[in-house]
Amino acid sequence: MNEFIEQIIKNLNSNGFPAKRVSLPTEKMYEIADNKGLSFNKVMDSLKELHQIESVVDGEKIIFSKIETTSSSDNPFAGMDQADMMKKAQEMMAQMDPAELERMKSMFMNMSEEEKEDIMKKGKDLGLL
Repeated sequence: MNEFIEQIIKNLNSNGFPAKRVSLPTEKMYEIADNKGLSFNKVMDSLKELHQIESVVDGEKIIFSKIETTSSSDNPFAGMDQADMMKKAQEMMAQMDPAELERMKSMFMNMSEEEKEDIMKKGKDLGLL
């Protein structure tokens, strides 16, 4: 099974994976697995568990995509409630140097009204505002 999985990964990579989703023909994939005495459903499970590759059967094609994993180091607000998030954001801003804060403020002031509204909406949705 490992050889078949490695061949699938090689094929995906040659088609732009993981930067983009890649599709392969459903019937052909099941046929090749069957010829090798494998269950393609088990192959898809192994791809997901061992290689973080999601596969979705969509009629005549199977769409493969990379499962995005985010660790708490990627998101400093992971697992926090609203009060903790506000406190953490304030701490982070207090640690920025004044030039960086000024650059962020300037960037915000130069945004279009639609961009500003979008940021404010996202802040509200997160409970920050």
